[in-house]
Amino acid sequence: MTVKHTSTTLFALATAAALVAVSAVPASAAELDYHVHPIAIRSQLSPGTIAHGLTPAQCLADSGGEFACQTPDSIRAAYRIPAEIDGVPAGTGQTIVIVDAFGSPTVREDLAAFSAAFGLPAAHLNVIYPGGTPIWNGHGTQLGWAQETSLDVQWAHAVAPGATIDLVVAANDHGTTIDLAQQYAVDHHLGAVMSMSFGVTEADVRGNNGQMSQVHKVYQDAAAQRMSLFASSGDNGSDNGAGFANYSYPASDRLVTSVGGTNLLYGSGLTGPRETVWGDYALCATTCADGPIGATGGAASLLTAKGGSDVAYNASVYTGVLTYLGFMGAGANGFYYMGGTSAGAPQWAGITADVVQATGHRIGDVSSYTRSWAGSNTLFDVTVGSNSTPTFAAGYSATAGWDRPTGYGTPDVQAIIDALRG
Repeated sequence: MTVKHTSTTLFALATAAALVAVSAVPASAAELDYHVHPIAIRSQLSPGTIAHGLTPAQCLADSGGEFACQTPDSIRAAYRIPAEIDGVPAGTGQTIVIVDAFGSPTVREDLAAFSAAFGLPAAHLNVIYPGGTPIWNGHGTQLGWAQETSLDVQWAHAVAPGATIDLVVAANDHGTTIDLAQQYAVDHHLGAVMSMSFGVTEADVRGNNGQMSQVHKVYQDAAAQRMSLFASSGDNGSDNGAGFANYSYPASDRLVTSVGGTNLLYGSGLTGPRETVWGDYALCATTCADGPIGATGGAASLLTAKGGSDVAYNASVYTGVLTYLGFMGAGANGFYYMGGTSAGAPQWAGITADVVQATGHRIGDVSSYTRSWAGSNTLFDVTVGSNSTPTFAAGYSATAGWDRPTGYGTPDVQAIIDALRG
């Protein structure tokens, strides 16, 4: 196994459509591929508007009531994420591990553009290729992974600007390849937190449990290090298009904290609750002129004892996080509204790095804390909406307390820090 730490080489990429979502591929081979579903819609905001201080309400007004965008400032305000802890940038002294396939050809330049626009400190980014540098073609699945990589890295930095980011890039999206990348991160003790914004539907995994067993052993090793693991719940509702309750792995692994999705309406000027379940088919957050785009995963697992999401985070593209993409081609580079539960996994990893910094010790499995956190008002409970879809109208609705789409809710980070310090 070769290991290469390198600056990202620029590659030419084909121009992509304004709305991009990587579709699932049926698993017909013995080895299953992991998939990502980043959702990116080009922002029409002027470059001068996208800056430190931009609010969700301003985005909503500028987009004709369609997009209540989120910036690092607005996310920090909504979830009470400290910009500094003990006088230094939040996350200082910690390392956030992010695992993706293929990577992004402009990951460093895009992160720098994002940081400059929003007044963030320069990022400390290491790019690691455990299986060698991927062969890049810039089309299809690779384009989706590049978008995912940019989203993961920029938004982990947004919530933990003082942390080092170790981006571990698998050479392809095959299950074994990505599992080995995760194993590399755990075996080399890269950090206290790890984000996995990918998954495979459990209906595909059944009959191929060897692959799941392989990576579960990696998660057991991570648990022995008290490493906090986060995975996205998925973006196609409670059934992933299958017509029956069908969750995603590794979100369903009992050692992984599964992050569901919400519409974050806080600060947008919209009336109603601060957050609802991200489920465009049941309850769209804004005018939703582009139609329903997705819905958070969250269902009883077919493979494990997990019943759905553990926690949640903003995921709707209509309340999407602004992310800079510099590989979309001539005339298409710039800031995009991005959504999906894959935005929540790296941010939960980032805020957990903040918590580790503040408390001086590793947290381990965050899902083991969530019931007590909910009882002490350190999580915002989401009680409105559902993740039903046209292929599975039943879906699951939010309720008071725990529910399948959003778990115990979204974080009040300062309250979590105060509780664990106390």
